[in-house]
Amino acid sequence: MALKPADAAKVLIVDDSASARAMLRAIVESDPGLSVMALCIDAFEAAKVMRDGLPDVILLDLELPGMDGMTFLKKIMAQKPLPVVICSGLTARGSEQSIAALEAGAVEVILKPSAGDERARAEAQVRICDALRAAVQSRGGRVGALPGALRAPGAKLTADEILPPPNLSRPVPVTEPIVCIGASTGGTEALRQVLVALPPDAPAICIVQHMPAGFTAAFARRLDGLCKVKVSEAVDGATVKQGEVLIAPGDQHMVLRRLTSGYRVSVLQGPYVSRHRPSVDVLFRSAAGSAGANALGMILTGMGDDGARCLGEMKAAGAVTVAQDEASSVVYGMPREAVRMGSVGQTLPLDKMAATIMGFARRHRTGVQA
Repeated sequence: MALKPADAAKVLIVDDSASARAMLRAIVESDPGLSVMALCIDAFEAAKVMRDGLPDVILLDLELPGMDGMTFLKKIMAQKPLPVVICSGLTARGSEQSIAALEAGAVEVILKPSAGDERARAEAQVRICDALRAAVQSRGGRVGALPGALRAPGAKLTADEILPPPNLSRPVPVTEPIVCIGASTGGTEALRQVLVALPPDAPAICIVQHMPAGFTAAFARRLDGLCKVKVSEAVDGATVKQGEVLIAPGDQHMVLRRLTSGYRVSVLQGPYVSRHRPSVDVLFRSAAGSAGANALGMILTGMGDDGARCLGEMKAAGAVTVAQDEASSVVYGMPREAVRMGSVGQTLPLDKMAATIMGFARRHRTGVQA
């Protein structure tokens, strides 16, 4: 095994499956910025390891013998909060538990990798390492850059793979206001804070949250039970209406399409864009072409640059564009890149986002009626 740089982040893996521990160890060790601190079969062994030193991030299975992963997570958050990434199997119970774990303080949820072809394994490897890196650099985690990242297989693709660039010279008819939001690490709790603050007559909203397939439905159900607006996982051809929120399903892109005075969405497969599926860039590019100045684009907490470039296309098309500020972001990556590219009209704290959405809708409707 190659020697790791001294500043590689220490990962504590907690999983009762020997084969899963071996697979996750190989994935972590493939990244030059990450190293395995220890492999633990249960929470008690992990707690013993942590008495001698703390990891930079914990990769935690929720299905553990003895003390379950959720109980262990809550103990960590109560005694010594650390970045925790949940590694869950794709089951209905697993997805519901994973959403509860995010509410309890976990930074991210990833799907436990399974046997697949070589490219699928390589993509899973990159996604898991990205999640661990983001967790390490999250608020409350380690400060400072990690050694070089693992590179994704093949070229990093842009929204061109799904949609052509918008024709900004073509006028877009006035429609009802529409809001498009993109988020990644830390985004589940950020979105909850924004959406629960909205009244029932909030404008139509489309969201891309980086999350595995099978987990977005549970996330949407959880939000729907908390919010005054109706929240659901998007299906192909669904219309998005005032007072309703559509969340892109995990592992599928979501594209906004204009109707006569409103909008519907297309849900489709396709390659990873900006290393993600669903991709914020895909949603934002479709909004630039379909909605133009009828839209508000909002980019929230997350690692990387997905959404940053095509938020600029929305801005060029006349949309209002907003980014979450650094102080309130769990990971100030996507918003930072959007600001750096000149894609952002205004940077705001998270607690101002709901009022910004309602103010935008009010001004848009007033302008239409004038």
